[in-house]
Amino acid sequence: MPTTWSRRSFLGRSTLGAAALAGGQLVSFPGAIASNAMLNYGPASGIAKLNANENPYGPSPAAITAMLDATKKGAYYIGDSLTRLKDMIAERNNLTRDHIDLSSGSSGVLTYLALEKLQQGKVLGPDLVWDTTTKSALRHGRGELKRIAKTVDLSVDLDALYDAITPDVSMVQICNPNNPTAIMSDPAALREFCIKASKKCTVLVDEAYNEITDDPEANSMVDLINEGHDVYVAKTFSKIYGMAGLRVGYMMAAPEKIESMMRYGLGNYSMNQAGVAAAVASYNDFDFLNYSKSRIIEARQMINEAARTHGLKPAPSQTSFVFIDLGDLNAETFRQEMAKRSILIRGIYQDYTHWSRVSTGLLPDVERFVNALPEVLDVMGA
Repeated sequence: MPTTWSRRSFLGRSTLGAAALAGGQLVSFPGAIASNAMLNYGPASGIAKLNANENPYGPSPAAITAMLDATKKGAYYIGDSLTRLKDMIAERNNLTRDHIDLSSGSSGVLTYLALEKLQQGKVLGPDLVWDTTTKSALRHGRGELKRIAKTVDLSVDLDALYDAITPDVSMVQICNPNNPTAIMSDPAALREFCIKASKKCTVLVDEAYNEITDDPEANSMVDLINEGHDVYVAKTFSKIYGMAGLRVGYMMAAPEKIESMMRYGLGNYSMNQAGVAAAVASYNDFDFLNYSKSRIIEARQMINEAARTHGLKPAPSQTSFVFIDLGDLNAETFRQEMAKRSILIRGIYQDYTHWSRVSTGLLPDVERFVNALPEVLDVMGA
């Protein structure tokens, strides 16, 4: 006897559970909403999260609206929105869309470039820099990561970096402002370095925090791309745009260089529709960007003032975090003591045992760090 199929019987027996289809869309019943409400999509209640350079003031309202619009239509594979975002980026930077490759956060394109350049030689960088993507690429291929010696003031020694470019170096990598030190290189000196160094090897400038600096346009090296230098510039929507978990970033370079780098990536399959929709909606949302930047700067000032008040020495910061010299105190112990008070910060980086990175966050959370600081220093015997 043939089985009679009906939409009602299918929905009744399906694994959709507490959901139904309405007008082609999946609509959750209250039971499903209640169960999802138990998930934590950010820090748990009572936690002051100041350890990951995230911007809790984003995404912008326009970005949130765009994400809802993109996903309620079915969350298809990415298409026109990606082209639109490339064109927007290209217009602002006097480039073409062929100068740009997007990925899941700037981590994607940074890894692709590292994979390519490590096939050609060593990657050179400062003693302390965010080179997680290069380290990841090293695990999947050949090559070597080469560092110059640290400086007393933690700044990037551009002259020493240039002198360290030997024939076996394929790329020199700079993060400006630098992570985790927060220090920005002088733009004129960096521009001179990029022009000179790019005659010997590829130069990568990671500008993840550029929009937070006092003069983003003057501090960017993107104009060197149109001048024909072997320079790559990486940017991200994770910081000023408040989209760290949405994973949208991009690389800019000459079209033939982008095409070559893209051989190591996944193309559009590394992107998500909601993230790109949010990026398109917020890229020119200057009201939100100004608001976001003002809150970051206010939080940064609070951290700096608290550190100085208690005899600590913060490095000069042009970013959404502060790198603090704890003197004789151990950074990991400092981190642990803050964690006991539900305040999350970073501990030791490499052999910088007396330096601690504190990210800006919600102002009440930064205030908790400020208020806890004298007690923690007292416990540690400062």
